[in-house]
Amino acid sequence: MFRRAFWFTTGVAAGVWATTKVNRKLAKLTPESLALQAADRAVVAGRKVKLFALDVRDGMAHREEALKEALGLNAAPPEPRALPEQRRLVALEPPHPHHTLTRKEDH
Repeated sequence: MFRRAFWFTTGVAAGVWATTKVNRKLAKLTPESLALQAADRAVVAGRKVKLFALDVRDGMAHREEALKEALGLNAAPPEPRALPEQRRLVALEPPHPHHTLTRKEDH
């Protein structure tokens, strides 16, 4: 009698366990559950992409500084040089008296 009760109880417990397991799996396959899972995964993926982009940006800034250092672009700019004096051109002959660029009152 105890054997039968033991095996009956074991069978009932296994049935309850299997039914619960199957119901949980079926609940995970509903459209609402799948949509929530997809949304959660999209949020996690978005965070990972954002962190990756920030890491890339930091790496680019460090590399740019290293390149500027190697090329000597971080040094202070040199003092500006003075422009050479403006040369004046001397005409070889005086302008013609009736030249087109004369004053208006001469006309």
